[in-house]
Amino acid sequence: MIKTFLIGVLVGVVLLAGSGYYYIVSGIAPAAANDPAMPFERRLASRSLRAHIEKANVPAPPIAADEANLLAGAKLYKDNCAVCHGLLNQNSPAIAVNMFPDAPSLFKGKGVSDDPPQESYWKIENGIRLTGMPAFKGELTNTQLWQLALVVANSDKLSDAVKKELTPEPPSAAPISPSTAPMKPPASNK
Repeated sequence: MIKTFLIGVLVGVVLLAGSGYYYIVSGIAPAAANDPAMPFERRLASRSLRAHIEKANVPAPPIAADEANLLAGAKLYKDNCAVCHGLLNQNSPAIAVNMFPDAPSLFKGKGVSDDPPQESYWKIENGIRLTGMPAFKGELTNTQLWQLALVVANSDKLSDAVKKELTPEPPSAAPISPSTAPMKPPASNK
């Protein structure tokens, strides 16, 4: 009786694992950025990410969220992050519209201002697998990583000077070159 039960459990586990494997390798599982999410995908990925961040036990920021650090963080953000996450008063950048999962607009709504800076620091430092979010560890210094984390964590209470740094620059008029200059109509021989 117990032997039959154990064989049944083993067969069930093998069938379940085989079905999962077939689901993935047969092309049934979504793989394109515009495919719908797999069942429970967002929930499982979110829980895994939270567990990693909690396990890392990132300490409190070693720098102050003062004007100098926030301005430096805003400049870093504009150079490294705005291409996907956007700037103040800006719709999602074109590159971010078709990402899966979506690259969050960090200055719309609450952004990530309800996350502690340690969480943003971990995400900036380590990146997030299968999302397009790169790891900046080794690309930016520890101070720069914290400056970025403080900007996004305090996005709801930035000074006017920091907001100005995070505002898109108006399009400038490009100088007219001979190839882009309007053509003059040919002179008339009358």
